[in-house]
Amino acid sequence: MASSPSPARAGGSRLSFPVVSAFGSTAAPIAAIALVMGVYLPHFFSSYIGLSLGAVGAAFGIVRVLDLAVDPLLGMAMDRTRSRLGRYRPWLILGAPIVMVAVYMLFMAKPGMSFGFLIVWLLVLYLGVSILTLAQAAWGAALATDYHDRSRVYGAIQAVGVIGSVLILLLPLALAKTPAGAHGGVGAMGWFIIALLPLTVALCCVVTPERVAPEAEGDERVTFADYWSLFTRPEMLRLVFADFVIALGPGTVAALYLFFFHDARHYTTPQTSILLLFFIAAGLLGAIFWAQVARRFGKHRTLIATTVAFAVAQTLLMIIPPATMPLAIPAMALVGFVSAGFVPLVRAMVADVADEVRLETGKERAGLLYALVTTTQKIGSAITVTVSYAVLQMVGYNPAEGAVNTPEAIRGLELCYVFAPITLVFLGGAAFIGWKLDATRHAEIRRQLDIRDGLAGQAGLLEVVAGVSVAQDRQRGA
Repeated sequence: MASSPSPARAGGSRLSFPVVSAFGSTAAPIAAIALVMGVYLPHFFSSYIGLSLGAVGAAFGIVRVLDLAVDPLLGMAMDRTRSRLGRYRPWLILGAPIVMVAVYMLFMAKPGMSFGFLIVWLLVLYLGVSILTLAQAAWGAALATDYHDRSRVYGAIQAVGVIGSVLILLLPLALAKTPAGAHGGVGAMGWFIIALLPLTVALCCVVTPERVAPEAEGDERVTFADYWSLFTRPEMLRLVFADFVIALGPGTVAALYLFFFHDARHYTTPQTSILLLFFIAAGLLGAIFWAQVARRFGKHRTLIATTVAFAVAQTLLMIIPPATMPLAIPAMALVGFVSAGFVPLVRAMVADVADEVRLETGKERAGLLYALVTTTQKIGSAITVTVSYAVLQMVGYNPAEGAVNTPEAIRGLELCYVFAPITLVFLGGAAFIGWKLDATRHAEIRRQLDIRDGLAGQAGLLEVVAGVSVAQDRQRGA
């Protein structure tokens, strides 16, 4: 269970399927949490708990702002961690109980809970999710060192996340006519996450090896100047910007999904769950498909292609007539299929930059680099819920059950849901025009790193042998 090198690799640098599956297993509860938080939880607190749209949007926005400094601090701490369990494994173990407690408090909430209650437990939940997400992302960079294998590993994480999302979406459908299915089945979703999280974390930590790469001697402290130098690297500026605007696009879709399909497109609540199920399920095929495309054409070109395809698929949602399930199902599946490539491709590209940084500095900075993109995602999520809910309130949209909205309010809802995400995602794809860190460049980086790591390993072995010899000489002298 401790740090172990390459036995898990089957056939050179390619990781074996059991290791990839075990490592990706924690993505199932993480993705399930993200889905419920993005789609069901805001609706749950505004329609059932009784808080206003403005209050719910403000709570999510405030928590995201307060949470912004957490990821960089976590990334620095993870990169400096040295333990018998590895560098990132202890953090994954730590994050699980934090998330479980927060899920219980939020998902089992009762009507009348205060604005302050929502803020406090959202903070705790986001802290736990940040620990889990960062630990898994940074560990993945150390686990998969090959340019193309990274697309496969992060694609597998996305695929397992889709499975977790599909499973949690099936709960409201299965429990629709039972007391447990009341209020969208949010309570049942909470118990599902609480049960699944410790099982997947245990599987990942027991099966997955963790190789801690040797580092150059020097000051372990990370200053603001170090943080700023990483942020202002040309590759990271592109990745941070792209991740930010791409997160805004699907984030807007998630926050407004139930409102759009129920009030603007006239689908029933069970039908919205079915459509979302097809959207998520298609992502399983999409994650596998885009990973394979990236192996052939490169990650950055593939990411550009996904953003163009997303614009086409999203536009179809406005073209098809309202309340037509036979047309809405394939349209939603197409949107889910094309958007499944966003996150794994960006994460794999951050891992490539982490290798370049370690070659230049001699220090592991994967945790901090991933903190940069997850921080921008948090900003995007805060803007998504806060701004979109504020805009809906400005145009007079009323989310209460049974409320009658004006045509102007519905039109504002449609514009926010369909066309704002298209514009944002297009900007994210454009950021990768002219990207230089391709497979050829990364292969040279890895070649140099492997040579240096091998020399460092030999030096460490010589130090151990020398230490043993000295000890033996002392014993003879005694």
